[in-house]
Order: sequence, then C-alpha cells, then structure tokens
Amino acid sequence: MYINTIIGILIPFLGTSLGAAMVFVLKENMSEKLQKALTGFAAGVMVAASFWSLLVPALEQSASMGKFAFVPAAVGFLIGVGFLLLLDEITPHMHLDLTEEGPKGSRLSRSLKLVLAVTLHNIPEGMAVGIVYAGWLNGNSTITYFGALALAIGIAIQNFPEGAIVSMPLRAEGMPKWKTFIYGVLSGLVEPSVQCLPSSLPHRSCLCSHIS
Repeated sequence: MYINTIIGILIPFLGTSLGAAMVFVLKENMSEKLQKALTGFAAGVMVAASFWSLLVPALEQSASMGKFAFVPAAVGFLIGVGFLLLLDEITPHMHLDLTEEGPKGSRLSRSLKLVLAVTLHNIPEGMAVGIVYAGWLNGNSTITYFGALALAIGIAIQNFPEGAIVSMPLRAEGMPKWKTFIYGVLSGLVEPSVQCLPSSLPHRSCLCSHIS
C-alpha cells in the first residue's frame, strides 16, 4: 500500500521532469502558438482533475449534511484560492509574457522568476495529491486507490507541458540545455515536497506519517 502511495506522489513530478526533458528534443525556440496550446491543454486537464477527483469527492463526503453539503467544499475552495493569491503576492515571479508580479525590487534573475511562477502552481497540486492519498490510506470510503491514481496521472499529464514551458524559453535565452532541464525539474520538485504540509490535519492525515 505504501509503495503504491510513494509511486503515486512521484507521478506528477515525473510528468514535469519529462516535460522539461523536451529541451533535448524540440527546437530551441518554442512558437507562441505552441506555448498557448500547451498552456490551454494543461488548464483543461487541471480543471477536469480538480472537479472529478477533488470537488465531487468532497461533496460526496458531506452528503449527510443535506442541503448544506456544499459548505465544506466551498469553504475549502475559497481558502485554497486565498492561499494561492497570497503566494502570488509574496513571491516574485515572471510569466511567459515577461510580466513580473510579486514584491518589487527583487534581485532574482528572470530565469528564476519564471521557474517560481510554475512552482507556485505546483504547490496546491502537490497538496491535492497528498490529501487524496492520505484519505485513501485513512480508509475514506469515498476515495479509492484508482481514484487517487487517476488524479496523480491527470496532474502529471498537465505537468508535462508545464515542464516544457519552463525549459524551452530558458533555452531560447541561451541557457545550456542541461541547465534548463534542471530548472524545469526543480519547478516540479516542490510537489512531492509539500505532501507533508497537511500534517496539522486530524487523524494523522499527513502522508509522511503513514509512510514512516
């Protein structure tokens, strides 16, 4: 069981790493249309994974609350949005259109800011996978192993173009291929790292507590 969990939480990281490896295969310059297509694809997969693997199970777990069954999921959803907005405000980062956000006057390089932009998006994704697998390990009847695995694979699929979107623009700026690959991998490393963030939740729902 625990081996399956470890594999599951590493799957999204593998997706990012494989996407970053595209710097060794694709042309040095990624067209704007391809970037937009990859971004749209990643967004579509993430929306589907968020709804079917996160929101729907959350609503099912609260079914006993009757007409108020939506409240826990809605509150959690709003807290998650606020959490990501907070990270967006306090972390200096740069998007593909070269617009910079976060604290002003940061001395971080443009390359690192681009990596941080993708890293910000990977934090809640890693938390989502960790919480779902923790629910499965805790015996939650509404969460199955294959449901947790499907979420991990879905996030890995949408992480693949994200890895490429990080590494390819850095390569276009003249950075060596191996270095752009490392930057892409590092942007996804945060996902397995944040699995322990839910450690304050009741019933020892942190993945690390189960695996250890």
